[in-house]
Amino acid sequence: MIKVFLSFLILVVSSFALEEVTPTYSLKATGTVQEIVYKDKLLYAGTDNGTVEVFDTKEKKIIKTIEIPKIKDFMGDTISAKVYSIDLLDNKIVIVSQGMKGYRNLWIYEEEKLKKLIDIDKKFFIQKASFVNDTRIVFALLSNQIGIFDIKKNKVTVLTQVSQSSFSHFALNENRSEVATTDESGIVRVLKTSDLVVKKELKALNLDRVYQLDFKKGKILTAGKDRKAVFYDSFSSYALNFDFLLYSCALSKNAKYGAIAFNEENEILVFNTSSKKYLYKLIGQDATLTQILFISEKEIFASSDSQTINFWRLK
Repeated sequence: MIKVFLSFLILVVSSFALEEVTPTYSLKATGTVQEIVYKDKLLYAGTDNGTVEVFDTKEKKIIKTIEIPKIKDFMGDTISAKVYSIDLLDNKIVIVSQGMKGYRNLWIYEEEKLKKLIDIDKKFFIQKASFVNDTRIVFALLSNQIGIFDIKKNKVTVLTQVSQSSFSHFALNENRSEVATTDESGIVRVLKTSDLVVKKELKALNLDRVYQLDFKKGKILTAGKDRKAVFYDSFSSYALNFDFLLYSCALSKNAKYGAIAFNEENEILVFNTSSKKYLYKLIGQDATLTQILFISEKEIFASSDSQTINFWRLK
């Protein structure tokens, strides 16, 4: 009991020592931003406007727009195909977009050409997709089936049911050999991307749906509906408790820092994952966070259900 009280006291004291940080600059997309990816000073943003927009972060402007073909909705009206997920490998982009009849399409963009890999005939409700390598893509369905699409064979080669709970989110490790996945149960599992066999199942400290997770240097951070952020490493795990639903989280590249969208004002808490010390409060986001992205130990982008993408540089 004394240990629990002391831990709580440390967290309360830490919260009063937070340094408030305003955005260094902001970017503006043409639609609300669902996912962002960064490489070589370029930021890629998937939007509900049916586009993947490429920003030059030095010039702070859009330099390229990839348009997904429009679709017909249930009323027969032509609408933009919302982009739900994007990933980047070399010069290839994999895209999950809204399809007809409520299903999803899977695309690859390469050499200035957009090619459909999976269409609505499969009746897949794809939530997220990422490259495993230049010939294989891992994807997840709302039903919590995880699959592998082989680009050369042009077909799904593996499809496994992880659990009966509905899918929430996944993240790959740095060399894309493992994928950490989670769902409405709050359980986190790590699968091998070679065959999608479960390598390990972590003891669930989240008691409800985990909305998002990140996976860096063998460590995992979660953001949960139960208002808990859970940090797992090889030796131990702990939970941080908050007063609001946690929709988004991220780890820095070496997992030294964690970031959590932690309150009703859509502010982001940055903390030290080893000491659990609260360090910064990032302000300025105007809607529910969709993604937090460390591009270095001291530089962070964040997107939300708005057109604004904010960038913060920490001291």
